[in-house]
Amino acid sequence: MSLSERLNEDMKQAMKSQDKFKLSVIRMVRSTIKNSEIDLKRTLDDNEVLDVLTREIKQRKDSLQEFEKAGRDDLADNLKAELVILAEYMPQQLSEEEVKAIVQQTIQQVGASSKADMGKVMTALMPQVKGRADGKLINQLVQQQLG
Repeated sequence: MSLSERLNEDMKQAMKSQDKFKLSVIRMVRSTIKNSEIDLKRTLDDNEVLDVLTREIKQRKDSLQEFEKAGRDDLADNLKAELVILAEYMPQQLSEEEVKAIVQQTIQQVGASSKADMGKVMTALMPQVKGRADGKLINQLVQQQLG
């Protein structure tokens, strides 16, 4: 079952169980996916749907930090609940140790030796960990290894 099909099935299930919060989150994500499909004039594949989900999660994490700084716990709690729902559709996340191992292996593969080679490393690394690790963590680990 593709990611889009799974979202559709979960939306139907949320309607049946009258889970209004989950239904609204799934509808919002489906709307974003549909807008992307309209812009591209074609149906998105699973990798592209994963990109949309990753963007949505990143936006919420950024907003969550701002709401917590401003002391808006009501909005922060709402975003945390949305993040839990969105995380269900993401692939299994890699542990920090697994990411470190992949970073070290990629650095060796591309022959990187300094921070000037960071672009090469990130270009080779990102497709391997797409959707399975946080970009900030990856960037930080690459800088540590090259620094």
